[in-house]
Amino acid sequence: MKMAKAFRTGVGILVLLAAGKSFAGPVGEMHRVTADPTASLRDAEHRPELRITVWYPAATDAIERNVAIGPPGKPLFDVGFVAPDAAFVSAAGRRPVILFSHGFGGSAMMMGWFGIAMARDGYVVVAVDHPGNNGMDTMTVAGAVLWWDRAEDLRLALEAVAQDPVIGPHMDLSRLGVAGFSAGGFTSLVAAGAQVDPAHFERFCKANPDDGVCRPQREATFTERDRDALFKRPDIQAELAHATDDHTIAQVRAAFVMAPALVQALAPASLEHLRTPVEIMLGDADVTAPPATNGLVAARMIPNASLIRLPRVGHTDFLSACTELGRANVPICKMDIPQANTHLHAINAAQVFFDRQLGVTH
Repeated sequence: MKMAKAFRTGVGILVLLAAGKSFAGPVGEMHRVTADPTASLRDAEHRPELRITVWYPAATDAIERNVAIGPPGKPLFDVGFVAPDAAFVSAAGRRPVILFSHGFGGSAMMMGWFGIAMARDGYVVVAVDHPGNNGMDTMTVAGAVLWWDRAEDLRLALEAVAQDPVIGPHMDLSRLGVAGFSAGGFTSLVAAGAQVDPAHFERFCKANPDDGVCRPQREATFTERDRDALFKRPDIQAELAHATDDHTIAQVRAAFVMAPALVQALAPASLEHLRTPVEIMLGDADVTAPPATNGLVAARMIPNASLIRLPRVGHTDFLSACTELGRANVPICKMDIPQANTHLHAINAAQVFFDRQLGVTH
């Protein structure tokens, strides 16, 4: 029999917020690039490269600047404050590490609000821009459908920064977590030990074509015919053969997932046998990754998974904060409740969860 799961809503969230720690100290931001063998399949320009963003506790004299997304002088999303290429804080030695995966068509920067907050709490956060499936480059069919390579992106990013002479000495790989949003939540579960099952997803979508994860995504610029043509290519056929491989990142000790999507692309048996601690946060108003067929499925199947449900919260509430201009002009910025509330819930929940699972004390 599965152990009882923890469900927190309403009053429970208020208790969690009251227990939250205040942020302290500046956050640094560094960028790296590493080789990624499958990136050339997914990237529109066939570049075999993976972009990496690292947020970390910076030296106390580091000078932060505001980071935003959008046209110069007309930002649409407010990401947060960071000190570019600042020195690491010298105190407390090696820091626990969190790998982070963005959603479909997103980017590391679009989820910077989360990474920056976790870095301000003492973590080294390693995020990537998934090739062919990020908001900075041309979207590709391969980038959209070769989901399992996302976990390999995280593995390669971890290896690269661990070997980096500036970043590596500050990382404690014995305290490693993974986090993600939407398709990044799927990626986190794969990195934590779940097995990819494309056939299960195909069967689900044939039976449920109107489900949010089966309908064409707003960021997609290709058709079903393009997808079918891609799968006929020999190089893609060879890559498809690796879909059900073990993509676990062995060092991962805990996974925090926000509004997870593509849960139907995971083998149910692998979720039932997952032993890595998992916390799932979702919004009850999410129609992009409907909880009933995604987050709630994972919460029910994963032994001792904990679940946090946020009333009236949708999918895009978990993106970086929309500016006033963004709220007026960007459709995904139409939300029922203030984004700041959702972000605060997520930050405090992740801090409590990772501190507990990775044995972090402050």
